[in-house]
Amino acid sequence: MNPTLASIIAFSTAIITWELATLVGNFEPNILPGPLTVLKSLYELVLDGTLIKHSIASLFRVTAGFYLAMFFGIPLGILIGRNRLAYLLLNPIIQFLRPISPLAWIPLAMLWFGIGDAPAIFLIFLASLFPLIVSTVVAVQSIDPIYFYVAANFNLTPWEITHKIIIPAIIPGVMTALRIAISIAWLVVVAAEMIAVQSGLGYLILDSRNALRMDYVMVGMIVIGIIGMLLDLIMRKIQDKQPN
Repeated sequence: MNPTLASIIAFSTAIITWELATLVGNFEPNILPGPLTVLKSLYELVLDGTLIKHSIASLFRVTAGFYLAMFFGIPLGILIGRNRLAYLLLNPIIQFLRPISPLAWIPLAMLWFGIGDAPAIFLIFLASLFPLIVSTVVAVQSIDPIYFYVAANFNLTPWEITHKIIIPAIIPGVMTALRIAISIAWLVVVAAEMIAVQSGLGYLILDSRNALRMDYVMVGMIVIGIIGMLLDLIMRKIQDKQPN
């Protein structure tokens, strides 16, 4: 079956099931709004700019935290993967911090950075950092040692080894890690916005729940899903363009 057709059938079935559930269950709109009600609310939020404003706020935080994680995580992963001493010193710390949920850092993030973009960006940075470090380390350590022997015979400098051997070799593994990290970052920003900031899609959902506007809550959830799918699609397209 054509993938596009399969997706259309799947989403159509989900929407029909959703509509039937609201009709059969006779739910009030503040309990389970129907698809048409949510679509109308989506139009309202787009028209008055509310949805666009909150979406941009969330995307800004994800982009900032994600790029910071790339900037620090990939070079650190290369260092740990290549340097035995760095591996012995840093790997235990990374393995200790890695299982800790980024959301567990929320109290400290708010204490250190206050209310605003900074704590959310910090949480996204943490969420994205460790998958990138670990995947980069594994990718570097998986490079065939023969390449490094050849580099030594040609007296290549550490920079030349990194630029000509390591980076091309780790691109497939790092791209997979980036795809996973962006998904984690998008999950974390929504949760962080429910606590540490006063804008973004997470904040929109929380504020709408407090106002008993479940239609707005559903709009926020749908937009989160759509943007998450688009981010994954972008990363997958970039990944497909990379040489194996």
